[in-house]
Amino acid sequence: MKQVLVTGASKGIGKAIAIALGKAGFEVAVHYGHDKQGALDTLAQIESDSGKGRIVSFDIANREQCKAEIDQDITKHGAYFGVIINAGITRDTAFPSMIGEDWDQVIHTNLDGFYNVVHPTVMPMVGLREGRIVTISSLSGQVGNRGQVNYSASKAGLIGATKALAAELGNKRRAITVNCVAPGLIDTGMVEEHVKEHVLPAVPLKRMGKPEEVAGLVAFLLSPSAAYINRQVIGVNGGLHG
Repeated sequence: MKQVLVTGASKGIGKAIAIALGKAGFEVAVHYGHDKQGALDTLAQIESDSGKGRIVSFDIANREQCKAEIDQDITKHGAYFGVIINAGITRDTAFPSMIGEDWDQVIHTNLDGFYNVVHPTVMPMVGLREGRIVTISSLSGQVGNRGQVNYSASKAGLIGATKALAAELGNKRRAITVNCVAPGLIDTGMVEEHVKEHVLPAVPLKRMGKPEEVAGLVAFLLSPSAAYINRQVIGVNGGLHG
């Protein structure tokens, strides 16, 4: 059974992705940072769907901890065929009011987390001679969003990192693809009302997206049918262009 790691899988989009990949026949390493119960709930859902998984925990902003925990998991269960970089945080505020800590926490988690998680997984994946890496960016990283200079910067950086890594890994010998999914307004229960009021009128489909709609795309990108899709940024945003 092929192994996949989904970061930030205790809730929201990450939870939906982990469940979808479990249904698709992967053994899922359900990652969490702080919400252990949420991760256990995700794992329970995977198992109730006759899937297989386990929980793993580390702070994606802590490079040494990431490497130690990932190395240990790979040693025990084998290299990951798929790595989904989903975990992230927001610290929204107008830029003139943004303190350095708000900038640093978002960059260290959302962007540095890419390096911290992907770097220790790449060479084992190369050894498999196949693999799929999917990063979860945001429409905010494509067009920018007021009050989210830090978040937009981190998610735009993630897009650049995805494209560059795809160029490095995407050859016939390795058969590893690297793609980015950029969700728009997704109903995770965490979207503030004022954001809905401001953004929803601009969405052609006039509704928020569902986490399962993002998860469905990620599951497709890990399927055999998506083997020739590489270095792409694919939006799930109902037609919203910012």
